[in-house]
Amino acid sequence: MNKNKSVSFSKKDFNRDHRKIGKKLKFFVFSDRVGTGLPLWLPRGTIFRKNLENFLTDVQEKSGYEMVITPHIGHKKLYVRSGHWDKYGKNHFNPIYTPRKEEEFLLKPMNCPHHCEIYRSQEWSYRDLPKRFAEFGTVYRYEQSGELHGLTRVRCFTQDDAHIFCTYDQLLEELKKVINLVFYVFRTLGFLTYTVRISLRDPKKIDDYIGSKTNWEKAERDILKVVQEEKIEASINYGDAAFYGPKLDFLIQDSLGRNWQLGTIQVDYNLPERFNLYYKGKNNEKCRPVMIHRAPFGSLERIIAIMIEHTEGNLPLWLVPNQVVILPISDKYVVYAKKILNLMSSYNIRVFLDNRNEKINKKIRDSEEKKIPYMIILGNKEEKNEMMSLRRHGVGDIGIFSISNGIESILNEINLKTKTIKLL
Repeated sequence: MNKNKSVSFSKKDFNRDHRKIGKKLKFFVFSDRVGTGLPLWLPRGTIFRKNLENFLTDVQEKSGYEMVITPHIGHKKLYVRSGHWDKYGKNHFNPIYTPRKEEEFLLKPMNCPHHCEIYRSQEWSYRDLPKRFAEFGTVYRYEQSGELHGLTRVRCFTQDDAHIFCTYDQLLEELKKVINLVFYVFRTLGFLTYTVRISLRDPKKIDDYIGSKTNWEKAERDILKVVQEEKIEASINYGDAAFYGPKLDFLIQDSLGRNWQLGTIQVDYNLPERFNLYYKGKNNEKCRPVMIHRAPFGSLERIIAIMIEHTEGNLPLWLVPNQVVILPISDKYVVYAKKILNLMSSYNIRVFLDNRNEKINKKIRDSEEKKIPYMIILGNKEEKNEMMSLRRHGVGDIGIFSISNGIESILNEINLKTKTIKLL
């Protein structure tokens, strides 16, 4: 849910609307023929989205996560067992029936029951834990039409979901690692102002939650302890816990001063019981693991919408679909332009050639409107001296460079993000 501050908006602020920018930059569209709240990702938006996925995948793999994939549907009994059907059944799409009427399937409304089944598919020893399963899992929820809003509230979205199964002795250390991962993701994406909220049960509505009093007391104690040990300033909010466990919610502040809830971390003793999950302890006894639910982005759709509005579409160079456009001032310089194009492509720079029969000023204006970060202008002087003239979106001319120095300058900016990953 969007926890927005009260902010006064100017006309310029409304120009940040991700729906407007997303359409202009050809990132995504919606179609009434496909269905309300079901985004269609265009090629440029798909590159943006995949860049985010690759970034988080790199971070996760360096942190010991294993990627998994689960189906887009699941048997209704799976969600009855987890408790999600009783809690949120009215927000699910109607059951899908097979030719056998007794079989009822649902479009997957969440990933955690599937990950429980992955854990349950084999036996584990305490030596194997923690197990960290991560997935960019697409889920489907029937949000009311009046609640839908661009990418921030849709009926089909992809969660950057992960579930950690660990021993109780490992729990606090795993929570600390996840908290650091969430903060790292925020910093890398440019969200430097954020707050943390501890979401606990509403003591007046205990029946709204599954599990024993003992499990809840342990989980809430764990959340409070890790926040204290990490010296994190956090408010406490009663009533916003997940129905199976308390959570830490992370709210970032965008450039308009709005607060958005993104990352979440949840401690869960209850689903491992419901799914009868266990591992063999040191004395070969059956022990129940603790489960941590975790999603730094919340969903790809939501983080993309927020990033577009936060940056007004001027995305970081490592994320933007088209990083460089080459603009020859006439057809005479296309051969030279293709030489630079091939060289830059060999460095995995996302570059393309605009060789339309248009005046150079027109090409520059079009590139500025498309918010392409770098423009390379090529004419007689550049070809003769094997140089390139560089322009930066929103800045203008930044100088004439040798081919090698121009490429190095662009690569250095792209690699700012890569270097921080290596240091994680």
